[in-house]
Amino acid sequence: MEYLGHKLRHEYKFYINTFLYHKLRKRLSHVLQKDPNMKDNEGYLISSIYFDDMYQSAMNDKLNGTRFRKKYRIRLYDRNDRIIKLECKSKYNHYISKEWAPLTREEYDSILNGDYEFLISRKEEVCRNLYAAHKTKVLRPVTVVEYQREAYVHEYGNVRITFDKNISASIGSLDIFDPDYELVGVNLQNMMVLEVKYDDYIPSHIWKLIQGGTMIQCAISKYVMCRDLNRKVRIL
Repeated sequence: MEYLGHKLRHEYKFYINTFLYHKLRKRLSHVLQKDPNMKDNEGYLISSIYFDDMYQSAMNDKLNGTRFRKKYRIRLYDRNDRIIKLECKSKYNHYISKEWAPLTREEYDSILNGDYEFLISRKEEVCRNLYAAHKTKVLRPVTVVEYQREAYVHEYGNVRITFDKNISASIGSLDIFDPDYELVGVNLQNMMVLEVKYDDYIPSHIWKLIQGGTMIQCAISKYVMCRDLNRKVRIL
């Protein structure tokens, strides 16, 4: 399925407790394959630097339940600069699409230092759109969202099921490579986030495995969680 030239995927999010996590993990491991990027059973570390503009559009659109919205972020894995991505994630109700472009460490440093000029010469549309948003709406990095992701995949339907654990927000520096980079954990009261993504369909036997427990489907945003935690830390 496509919308405005972008491929769409289904996305559903649930809060689950630790008991259900272990139950689902055992079930899924017999049917799906582990993400090849997982170095061990606990998964891999994702660090995302999120952007927002002078109007706090990304925050407000999410809180207001705006049907069509987008967020820009820089994403790294295991705090390593080998792979750095600039991403724009668009949301259309329960559908998502994603555009991305690779960044070098030097380009990453430039953006963190407020220099976006190199984006003009990049061929990727997501780069030029970020530059335009920075110039017109003062789009800039506002928080880092970090968590451990345990992921399972299935080729039919391009299914991807993930457990996002130990969600944390940055305090102070937004540069993941800064020696003074610090995090504070988000208190989910022994809960974690289960995400289910697929293209046009999900095999029925996989969906039945997921539905075999009590789950709370929510419009979950790890970004909003971390922005709220940032605000509380500043107040304290």
